[in-house]
Amino acid sequence: MKKKLRILVLASDPHLYSNKRIIEEGEIRGHEMLFVPITECYMNIAVSNPVVHYRGGAILKDIDVVIPRIRPSMTFYATAVLRQFEMQNVYPLNDSVSILKSRDKLRALQLLSRKGVDMPVTGFANSTRDTKELIKMVGGAPLVIKLLESTKGIGVVLAETNKAAESVISAFTSLKANILVQEFIKESEGKDLRCFVIGDKVVAAMERKAPKGEFKANLHQGATAHTVKLTSKERAMATKAVRVLGLKVAGVDILRAKDGPKVIEVNSSPGLEGIEKTTGINIAEAMFNYIETNHCKTHAGDLKT
Repeated sequence: MKKKLRILVLASDPHLYSNKRIIEEGEIRGHEMLFVPITECYMNIAVSNPVVHYRGGAILKDIDVVIPRIRPSMTFYATAVLRQFEMQNVYPLNDSVSILKSRDKLRALQLLSRKGVDMPVTGFANSTRDTKELIKMVGGAPLVIKLLESTKGIGVVLAETNKAAESVISAFTSLKANILVQEFIKESEGKDLRCFVIGDKVVAAMERKAPKGEFKANLHQGATAHTVKLTSKERAMATKAVRVLGLKVAGVDILRAKDGPKVIEVNSSPGLEGIEKTTGINIAEAMFNYIETNHCKTHAGDLKT
């Protein structure tokens, strides 16, 4: 008989589809599920006694597992809260260090590049004096310009000409924004693959197609989705990307280019709605299968730095 666990979902919105599904699935399996809004946590950072308090002074204790579902805007504070739980030997479905690696797009690409995970040619610079060389380095226009803090396709621009690219880069840098300049994979034709990885396995995948006249295949911006059969290379690439960043659960976005698949992003809090409804696969169930098998094997007490 499996052990009943006390599982905390650390997130922002209890009404979000993904959070509701996770809590629903956990309760079906007999676990005690707690939803805790990130902003209502506060911490006592004391020697040998890491504590997380919750609304009105209650202490969050005797937690077996934390499932972090963190919005990009809450990354700094939420990972600080998550570290407090890790210091109490609570098992995190994704740990704080791995989440921070994935959320820093530049750092993530550098780590993936070092381990040989293919991606579009990407440039990064501080000074606008290098703009022309930066554009040339990624193959010239059309090219993609991304804010490092972009999410759900917001802050991602396709520049059709070199002059347009120079103007967009100049505008972003004048606002002190950090940007990436990236090769445009024209042959992907506004489509990408979302691979949902749990542990070392792709448990579901879908192909997303951007609406007519758009190049970003994001479901939040009107893209459509359908099931897709991945190649063995695509599966291996998705699981390797997750492993390199140290995540246990992630959504890996891949483009199909003429010279092979290329990773464009690894999401540490992937949504469940689009992929469950598209594929019919119970992703929440797969997450709990992983938790129940692995939570006793690893202790977060060996906190990474």
